[in-house]
Amino acid sequence: MRNWIATPMAAIALTACVTINVYFPAAEAKAAAKEFVEGVIGPAAKAPAKPGDKGGMALLQLDRRIDWLSLVGIGSAYAQSSKPDITISTPAIQSIQSRMTSRFDGSLRGGFDSGALGFTSDGLVTVRDAGKLALKDRVAVSAAVADDNRDRKALYREVAVANGHPEWESQIREVFARQWVDSARSGWWYQSGGSWRQK
Repeated sequence: MRNWIATPMAAIALTACVTINVYFPAAEAKAAAKEFVEGVIGPAAKAPAKPGDKGGMALLQLDRRIDWLSLVGIGSAYAQSSKPDITISTPAIQSIQSRMTSRFDGSLRGGFDSGALGFTSDGLVTVRDAGKLALKDRVAVSAAVADDNRDRKALYREVAVANGHPEWESQIREVFARQWVDSARSGWWYQSGGSWRQK
């Protein structure tokens, strides 16, 4: 008799489970990163779409629409903020962008153009080949790189905090790291899989 009552009760308890997911808004983060990065280095040239990208995206979008847990009776509730976009318009973020834009136009752009500097895979900048810098410029460019990296780390943290999710900092950094490369000019260097590549 007890098993007869316990089994339906267990089934009801299982179907009543609700998983709360605070999702990371990747598309909104990418749009915010693009706006910020292009504000610093200027807009990038449009790259042609790769054949086959559409099918992969369609499958990914289908996977996002299907709630696989609901197939076994476990529903999901998604906690969303009332404002789904990622804000980059706080005074702190705008101040960082202003410093980075000034530094990029003043010291860093020439280093990227010459191949001396490159974007690292973790969203920073590094001196890739100091030999491509004039001897008189090496100290100033190295100092500019250090200042820029300080601002970049502060940026990723500030974007996450400004949007009420400090735990998103690493995801924000990843999105920005990809965007620096996507917006890079032809001939600039970037890290990929532990090695250097030229765009």
